[in-house]
Amino acid sequence: MSCRSPRAGEAFTLVELLVVVGVISLLVSIMLPGLANAKRISQRTVCASNLHQIGLAMEYYLDDHQRVYPCAQDPVSAAPFYWLWMGRGWRGLVGPYIEAGIDKDNPSVLFCPGDPAPGNKYESTSYAYSMCYYHSDEQIDQAGTPADCYTNPKPAVSRSDKDVANPHGKTLIGEWTSNHKPASGDNGWWCWEGYRNFLMASGTVICLDATDMRPANDALPDPNLTSGGLSGTDWPQ
Repeated sequence: MSCRSPRAGEAFTLVELLVVVGVISLLVSIMLPGLANAKRISQRTVCASNLHQIGLAMEYYLDDHQRVYPCAQDPVSAAPFYWLWMGRGWRGLVGPYIEAGIDKDNPSVLFCPGDPAPGNKYESTSYAYSMCYYHSDEQIDQAGTPADCYTNPKPAVSRSDKDVANPHGKTLIGEWTSNHKPASGDNGWWCWEGYRNFLMASGTVICLDATDMRPANDALPDPNLTSGGLSGTDWPQ
């Protein structure tokens, strides 16, 4: 039996191959941004779900503590020093209401899937807790720079949910970095770039651009130093 030689017209010409490669490249270039955007939306949705679950855990905590928010004297650990507002700080108080044994090796809902920071930088915690919930309004208004969030600690003051003047407009917990929109030189709550998911005191989760926030006492979109503390508002402007 002899091998059949290809008939004229059966083989692709070089020009046809180049056209096919060009069409495939064009389709890939069209699809990739859409796929990347779909991934970002998915990660943002998971992040919002994380905050909803953290909000439920906070409610359980409040029920067990006479409606008083997590409160402790800063710094809450020594070498390395963690402050209560940091995810590594408040994790110890609220974590048990989320999942048993939650820690840097088992971050559960404390880690946003879109967080680009390496796990060992913040111990796989993506969310910060506003200092306003464990300091008086007067103490918060005496602070005017980001350094006031991690130096010269003020005495902790217990605050209850009744102290929040505008629950829907005051951040309780939120993403520290802009995990779903790149921000150059992202400096967390201390920069006017990017947008973040926030859990408000009302239990609502909203995604806000930094420029939608009201300037805090440090002239930044910083829920740690909201003007007026719990009597004040982070959003809307």
